[in-house]
Amino acid sequence: MPLLVAPALPAGSLAAQEQPHLPVRPGLTLRPWRDDDAPLVRAAFDCPAIQRWHVRRLDDDAEARAWTAQWAARWSAETAASWAIVEGDDRPVGQVGLRQVSLAEASADVSYWVLPAARGAGVATEALLALTRWSFAAGLHRLALEHSTANAASCRVATRAGFAVEGVARESVRHADGWHDMHLHARLA
Repeated sequence: MPLLVAPALPAGSLAAQEQPHLPVRPGLTLRPWRDDDAPLVRAAFDCPAIQRWHVRRLDDDAEARAWTAQWAARWSAETAASWAIVEGDDRPVGQVGLRQVSLAEASADVSYWVLPAARGAGVATEALLALTRWSFAAGLHRLALEHSTANAASCRVATRAGFAVEGVARESVRHADGWHDMHLHARLA
Protein backbone atom coordinates (compact mmCIF):
# COMPACT_ATOMS: atom_id res chain seq x y z
CA MET A 1 0.00 0.00 0.00
CA PRO A 2 1.64 3.31 -1.03
CA LEU A 3 2.22 6.11 1.42
CA LEU A 4 0.44 9.42 0.97
CA VAL A 5 3.34 11.27 2.59
CA ALA A 6 6.96 10.63 1.70
CA PRO A 7 9.29 9.77 4.62
CA ALA A 8 10.64 12.90 6.24
CA LEU A 9 14.18 11.49 6.07
CA PRO A 10 15.44 8.97 3.51
CA ALA A 11 16.88 5.64 4.57
CA GLY A 12 20.59 6.05 5.18
CA SER A 13 20.24 9.48 6.76
CA LEU A 14 22.07 8.21 9.85
CA ALA A 15 23.75 4.98 8.79
CA ALA A 16 25.52 6.56 5.80
CA GLN A 17 28.00 8.00 8.29
CA GLU A 18 29.80 6.55 11.29
CA GLN A 19 28.22 7.35 14.62
CA PRO A 20 29.87 10.65 15.51
CA HIS A 21 31.74 11.82 18.56
CA LEU A 22 29.93 14.92 19.83
CA PRO A 23 31.48 17.71 21.88
CA VAL A 24 29.54 18.70 24.98
CA ARG A 25 31.89 21.13 26.74
CA PRO A 26 35.59 21.16 27.56
CA GLY A 27 36.34 17.89 29.31
CA LEU A 28 33.05 16.23 28.34
CA THR A 29 32.25 14.38 25.08
CA LEU A 30 29.74 11.91 23.69
CA ARG A 31 31.22 8.88 21.94
CA PRO A 32 29.95 5.48 20.78
CA TRP A 33 30.12 2.66 23.32
CA ARG A 34 33.05 0.23 23.22
CA ASP A 35 33.43 -3.31 24.51
CA ASP A 36 35.83 -2.18 27.22
CA ASP A 37 33.05 0.02 28.67
CA ALA A 38 31.13 -3.09 29.77
CA PRO A 39 32.36 -3.10 33.41
CA LEU A 40 31.20 0.48 33.87
CA VAL A 41 27.85 -0.30 32.25
CA ARG A 42 27.40 -3.22 34.64
CA ALA A 43 28.20 -0.94 37.59
CA ALA A 44 25.68 1.61 36.30
CA PHE A 45 22.94 -0.99 36.00
CA ASP A 46 23.77 -2.15 39.56
CA CYS A 47 23.26 1.39 40.89
CA PRO A 48 20.03 1.44 42.96
CA ALA A 49 19.18 4.97 41.78
CA ILE A 50 19.47 3.92 38.12
CA GLN A 51 17.59 0.67 38.74
CA ARG A 52 14.82 2.67 40.41
CA TRP A 53 13.84 4.22 37.06
CA HIS A 54 14.58 1.34 34.67
CA VAL A 55 12.80 -1.87 33.83
CA ARG A 56 15.89 -4.00 33.05
CA ARG A 57 19.00 -5.15 34.84
CA LEU A 58 22.29 -6.74 33.84
CA ASP A 59 23.20 -9.91 35.72
CA ASP A 60 26.74 -10.53 34.51
CA ASP A 61 29.62 -9.20 32.44
CA ALA A 62 28.44 -11.02 29.32
CA GLU A 63 25.14 -9.13 29.43
CA ALA A 64 27.01 -5.85 29.87
CA ARG A 65 29.20 -6.65 26.84
CA ALA A 66 26.07 -7.52 24.83
CA TRP A 67 24.54 -4.19 25.88
CA THR A 68 27.56 -2.22 24.64
CA ALA A 69 27.87 -4.32 21.47
CA GLN A 70 24.24 -3.91 20.37
CA TRP A 71 24.56 -0.21 19.57
CA ALA A 72 26.61 -0.54 16.38
CA ALA A 73 23.92 -2.71 14.78
CA ARG A 74 21.13 -0.45 15.97
CA TRP A 75 22.96 2.56 14.48
CA SER A 76 23.33 0.72 11.16
CA ALA A 77 19.63 -0.23 11.23
CA GLU A 78 18.75 3.40 12.05
CA THR A 79 16.47 2.29 14.90
CA ALA A 80 18.40 3.60 17.92
CA ALA A 81 21.72 5.02 19.05
CA SER A 82 23.48 5.43 22.35
CA TRP A 83 26.50 7.46 23.36
CA ALA A 84 28.74 7.16 26.37
CA ILE A 85 29.09 10.49 28.14
CA VAL A 86 32.84 10.60 28.80
CA GLU A 87 35.08 12.88 30.75
CA GLY A 88 38.51 14.04 29.57
CA ASP A 89 40.10 10.73 30.57
CA ASP A 90 37.64 8.91 28.21
CA ARG A 91 35.93 7.29 31.21
CA PRO A 92 32.13 7.02 30.85
CA VAL A 93 30.07 8.82 33.47
CA GLY A 94 26.69 8.31 31.84
CA GLN A 95 24.61 7.58 28.77
CA VAL A 96 22.46 9.59 26.40
CA GLY A 97 20.70 8.15 23.41
CA LEU A 98 17.99 7.97 20.81
CA ARG A 99 15.33 5.26 20.98
CA GLN A 100 12.53 4.37 18.57
CA VAL A 101 14.07 6.37 15.75
CA SER A 102 11.58 6.93 12.94
CA LEU A 103 13.05 8.30 9.73
CA ALA A 104 9.55 8.40 8.25
CA GLU A 105 8.46 10.82 10.98
CA ALA A 106 11.92 12.32 11.63
CA SER A 107 11.44 11.62 15.30
CA ALA A 108 13.01 9.75 18.20
CA ASP A 109 12.70 9.29 21.92
CA VAL A 110 15.67 10.22 24.09
CA SER A 111 17.06 8.57 27.19
CA TYR A 112 19.79 9.41 29.67
CA TRP A 113 21.36 8.35 32.92
CA VAL A 114 24.39 9.52 34.87
CA LEU A 115 26.49 7.72 37.46
CA PRO A 116 26.24 9.02 41.03
CA ALA A 117 29.72 10.61 41.05
CA ALA A 118 28.80 12.83 38.08
CA ARG A 119 25.36 13.93 39.29
CA GLY A 120 24.58 17.51 40.23
CA ALA A 121 27.09 19.08 37.81
CA GLY A 122 24.78 19.52 34.81
CA VAL A 123 26.26 16.54 32.95
CA ALA A 124 22.91 15.02 31.93
CA THR A 125 21.47 18.36 30.81
CA GLU A 126 24.55 19.33 28.81
CA ALA A 127 24.77 15.89 27.19
CA LEU A 128 21.08 16.02 26.28
CA LEU A 129 21.55 19.49 24.78
CA ALA A 130 24.51 18.27 22.69
CA LEU A 131 22.53 15.27 21.43
CA THR A 132 19.54 17.52 20.69
CA ARG A 133 21.64 19.96 18.64
CA TRP A 134 23.17 17.12 16.64
CA SER A 135 19.79 15.38 16.12
CA PHE A 136 18.15 18.49 14.72
CA ALA A 137 21.17 19.22 12.51
CA ALA A 138 20.91 15.62 11.23
CA GLY A 139 17.33 16.29 10.17
CA LEU A 140 15.19 14.98 13.01
CA HIS A 141 12.11 17.12 13.62
CA ARG A 142 10.85 15.96 17.03
CA LEU A 143 12.54 14.51 20.08
CA ALA A 144 10.45 13.21 22.95
CA LEU A 145 11.15 11.73 26.35
CA GLU A 146 9.20 10.38 29.25
CA HIS A 147 10.07 9.84 32.88
CA SER A 148 8.19 8.85 35.98
CA THR A 149 6.39 11.78 37.57
CA ALA A 150 8.18 10.70 40.76
CA ASN A 151 11.60 11.28 39.14
CA ALA A 152 12.11 14.96 39.88
CA ALA A 153 15.77 14.92 38.82
CA SER A 154 14.92 13.66 35.33
CA CYS A 155 12.19 16.29 35.04
CA ARG A 156 14.75 19.01 35.87
CA VAL A 157 17.12 17.69 33.18
CA ALA A 158 14.36 17.63 30.56
CA THR A 159 13.08 21.09 31.45
CA ARG A 160 16.57 22.66 31.54
CA ALA A 161 17.24 21.17 28.10
CA GLY A 162 14.14 22.88 26.70
CA PHE A 163 11.85 19.84 26.56
CA ALA A 164 8.37 21.17 27.33
CA VAL A 165 5.97 19.04 29.34
CA GLU A 166 3.18 17.88 27.03
CA GLY A 167 1.17 15.91 29.54
CA VAL A 168 0.96 12.86 31.75
CA ALA A 169 0.42 9.29 30.61
CA ARG A 170 -1.33 7.72 33.56
CA GLU A 171 0.06 4.41 34.85
CA SER A 172 1.79 3.77 31.52
CA VAL A 173 5.05 2.16 32.69
CA ARG A 174 5.50 -0.54 35.29
CA HIS A 175 8.63 -0.37 37.41
CA ALA A 176 9.67 -2.80 40.13
CA ASP A 177 7.47 -0.95 42.64
CA GLY A 178 4.35 -0.84 40.43
CA TRP A 179 2.72 1.36 37.81
CA HIS A 180 4.04 4.87 37.27
CA ASP A 181 2.45 7.93 35.74
CA MET A 182 4.86 9.31 33.16
CA HIS A 183 5.60 12.92 32.25
CA LEU A 184 5.77 13.37 28.49
CA HIS A 185 8.24 16.02 27.28
CA ALA A 186 9.16 17.02 23.74
CA ARG A 187 11.20 19.46 21.74
CA LEU A 188 10.84 20.45 18.09
CA ALA A 189 13.62 21.41 15.70
